Amino acid sequence: MSALEQLSYYQKKLAFETDSWDLYLAIKNGENIIVVDGRSKEAYQREHIPGAINVPHKEICFNHTAELDKTKIYICYCDGIGCNASTKTAMKLLTLGFQVKELTGGLDWWKRDGYTTEGAEGREGTPVVCGC
Repeated sequence: MSALEQLSYYQKKLAFETDSWDLYLAIKNGENIIVVDGRSKEAYQREHIPGAINVPHKEICFNHTAELDKTKIYICYCDGIGCNASTKTAMKLLTLGFQVKELTGGLDWWKRDGYTTEGAEGREGTPVVCGC
C-alpha cells in the first residue's frame, strides 16, 4: 500500500467517524450536530449522552424522521464496540438523505473518557455544556 492510499484511507475514516473528545468539543462549540442514540427506548432511558435524541434504528423510516433537520450532521451511537446499532442508525439515516457520522466506541468509550451521562443510571463526569 502506498502512502497516498493510506492517507486516503485515514481521511475517509475521519470523514465518517468521530470520537468522544471531538464530539465533546463539537457540543461545547455549538457545532451543527445532533447526537442520536440508536438503541431501544429502554436503553436510552437507562443512560445516554446529554442532549442526545433517541431514534431507535428499528423504527427509522421516512415518517419517523420527517421532523428532523437535514442541515444538521447526525452523530450516531450505541453501547459500544460490541453493538452495531450505531452503524444501522447511520446507514438508515444516510439512505433517507441525512448527513451522518458514527461515534467510535459509543456510550462505553464516552463514559470511559469521563464524560457525564443522563438517565436513570446516569453518572457524574465532565459536564457537557454548549458554550455557544
